[in-house]
Amino acid sequence: MTNSNLPEHVRANRTYWDSMADDWVDAGERNWNAPEPYWGMWQIPESLVNMLPANMTGMNTIELGCGTGYVSGWMARRGAHVVGIDNSERQLTTARRLADKHGVDLKLHHGNAEKAPYPDEHFDFAISEYGAAIWCDPNVWIPEAHRILKPGGQLVFLGNTPWAMVCTPLNGAPCEPALHRNYFDLYQIDWREAEHDPGGMEFNMPISSWFKLFRDVGFDVIDYQELQAPKDSPDRYGTSGAWAYRWPSEQVWKVRRR
Repeated sequence: MTNSNLPEHVRANRTYWDSMADDWVDAGERNWNAPEPYWGMWQIPESLVNMLPANMTGMNTIELGCGTGYVSGWMARRGAHVVGIDNSERQLTTARRLADKHGVDLKLHHGNAEKAPYPDEHFDFAISEYGAAIWCDPNVWIPEAHRILKPGGQLVFLGNTPWAMVCTPLNGAPCEPALHRNYFDLYQIDWREAEHDPGGMEFNMPISSWFKLFRDVGFDVIDYQELQAPKDSPDRYGTSGAWAYRWPSEQVWKVRRR
């Protein structure tokens, strides 16, 4: 599919992430070198979040919005057959280099996670950490994840909480203990013209809307976690560590296809 045929948010986010790819190389290298997985901006260890099955031997898995590919690498090291898809070709260039460096076999696709190039009921497990989880339209990518998962297959994803979006000023300044958006109106958030840290186009919803979407699509919720930043965490990615210690800035959803 040519760029001109892609939805506006997909085109905008492709441009944004291609332009930002160099800024994420160092983080990608650190995560590829990590002895154990850790998650999100606050680097919560896997032992506390349990995003991945302990034994993934022989599982067909996909990372939706794989970026530099370190989560895909973690799954491959647990024995999974791994596919990664990402909207940014420049991010995938880093992912391919690091996979080769670490001797990890990944299948990496340049494309939109809202339309995966795989047949129905193909994967056992799907995951997203700040990939499709925030950059794709949930009313599109959640049904698509359901389509490509086998019955009983799991989708796990981590991204911003709706509260973090409500508490972020409209000009893109760091979130603060004040409400700047209507909670029930949350959906598409366009940061392209933001005064502070202009970016791409993100998505989020009220928690009740997430539950409704899962129910309507055909997912059962296994678990929902609101991650707390460790005390005295430094500010990261426009989010105050002190704020995220008091209120949840990140959420984890774990759902299973019926």
